[in-house]
This record gives sequence, C-alpha cells and structure tokens, in this order.
Amino acid sequence: MQQIPEWRDVDRAAFDSEIVPRGEPAVVRSVVEDWPAVASGKESRASLARYLGGFDTGQPVTAMVAPPTERGRFFYSEGFTGFNFTKRQGSVTEILGTLLDLATNETLGAVAVQAIPAPSVLPGFEQQNPLSLLDGSVGPRIWLGNRARIAPHIDNDHNIACVVAGTRRFTLFPPEQVENLYVGPLLNTPGGAPISTVDLHELDLECHPRFEQALDAAREAVLEPGDAIYMPALWWHGVEALDDLNVLVNYWWNEVPLDGDNPFHSLLHAMLAVARLPADQRRSW
Repeated sequence: MQQIPEWRDVDRAAFDSEIVPRGEPAVVRSVVEDWPAVASGKESRASLARYLGGFDTGQPVTAMVAPPTERGRFFYSEGFTGFNFTKRQGSVTEILGTLLDLATNETLGAVAVQAIPAPSVLPGFEQQNPLSLLDGSVGPRIWLGNRARIAPHIDNDHNIACVVAGTRRFTLFPPEQVENLYVGPLLNTPGGAPISTVDLHELDLECHPRFEQALDAAREAVLEPGDAIYMPALWWHGVEALDDLNVLVNYWWNEVPLDGDNPFHSLLHAMLAVARLPADQRRSW
C-alpha cells in the first residue's frame, strides 16, 4: 500500500496553509507528544488509567464487547441481521479497570468505547491536553479499547485523530472508491456510519473482486503515541488498535456546520422514495 505522507514540526499556520488545502490525508508526527496523557501512557497502562480516571465524572458510557472468536473485529452477525458484539454501560474508570484486567488475559475478547465527549464526561482533559492545530471551540472525543478492528467507514466531517497510548494502523481509501468497497446495510450499521464489509485481514477477492481496485488506491500509516493523522471528510478509513490498551483522541469539524442536516439522511430518503417502484422505474431513477 501507499504510505500516507508524513509531516513534522507542524504549527497551526502550516496545517491551515499547507496540509488542509491539499485535500489529502496526512500524518503529523509527534504533534501531541507533550500531552500529559501521552506521558502517562508511556509510563504504564496503570498510570494512564489513573490519569484519565482523575477527570471522570462517573457519567456512564457505552462499551462494545466482542467475543474472542471475532478476533477483535466489530462487525455484523451472520446474515447481517444484527451485530457480532454486545453493549454494556459503565463509567470510564470502570471500563479502564476492565481493560487493565483484559491486558493479562487476551482470551476474554475485545472492548471498544467510541467517541466519548471529553468536555462533559472527562472535564478538564481538554485544558491539560490542547491540540494546537485547531481552534479551541472544536471539542475532543476519546476512544478506549484493547486489540480491536473497526471496518473502513466514513465521517461527514474532517477528522484529526491523535494517538495517546498504543499503536494504531490506519487504512484509508479515497471517496471515489465507494463503488469498490462493498458497503453494508445503510439502515443498520454497527456504529452509525456505513461500513465496508470486506475483512482486511482475510481478503476474499472472489467474493469481492472490485476490492482489488480499492487496494490499488489505498493509503496506510502506523501511528505511535504522540502522532496524529488528518483525514479529510468522506475518506473511508479502517482502524486497527494493536496493543492491550489503546487510547485515541479525535476532533471533528467542517467549514460549513451541518447543524443536524446530515447528508447521509438525504441519501437514505432518496433511496426509500424509489424503493417500492417497479424495477424498470427504479433503474431509470
């Protein structure tokens, strides 16, 4: 795969004038290496858990839990009628405790907590760990888990993802590769966004022959603690967490705020509007 271009010593001015206008993904090395959260993670898993727990309000968050047989992949169940994971609720402190226990017993499965709004759940984290590349009005979200695999999916907004602890592999596909990604059911998705149904670990090009074209256009990067990746809106991205405790902080923003008007809903509405028409009329539409 092509490697995503890397940048170093990037400040806000360089990010705005050199990286964003390219409209391409970019890895920004060591941009948050001075965060106290990153330093705690480098010290030990327990140190990071104590650091994050110090901000915890006790507000419950939702964890996805997949059995060991799924090998860290959060996906649909057989037949695409449901999912291969269950959901449980707990505080960030409780979930971190579970992850510390799982670190010594990999047979207990995978856990992933997605998009925790830090300002409300872990207030104060954003003050101690600011991202210099964005305006302070863009709030951070925190992702926790162990060795988990999230299928390629899209975001409506631009995204900067910063690795706090653990190593993560990002696999990206340009927006125009959507026709080669074999996107799953749109009305029922594992995490709210449409996903590719191709397993990046077990490629089946007989079942998904067009995916070979997607691979030709794919980009890849492996990020270490302190690194970040910029992903423009609507770039498909799969994420694999490679360690027993992984923490990521991301930021979503857009030049034109959507204000609740999700373009994805417009797409679904258009599909439903023609769904019951005769086949020849559907084809024409």
